[in-house]
Amino acid sequence: MNRPSQGIPLAQPWDVWLHRQPEKVLRRLPSELRHRLDRAILALGDDPRPQGSRKLSDQELYRVRVGDWRVVYAIQEGEHIVLVLDVSPRGGAYK
Repeated sequence: MNRPSQGIPLAQPWDVWLHRQPEKVLRRLPSELRHRLDRAILALGDDPRPQGSRKLSDQELYRVRVGDWRVVYAIQEGEHIVLVLDVSPRGGAYK
């Protein structure tokens, strides 16, 4: 039986919260795109800085790409929270 080594803390999952704007956007999208975005957003709970994520240059925000869409989010380290602030197509994500 595999057991974690003594003294090595296990990674705790992060809570993922959606701001009101991304929640509204997701409700209006076609189901296939909505499911792809949902999977990417929920995966942030396991790893808030997944491969391919980028820190936005002048802010404490990050983004992940899902096709032509962007998910912009903040990480609250102390509370173990990922707060999704924006879900938008590529051209409108950074305005």
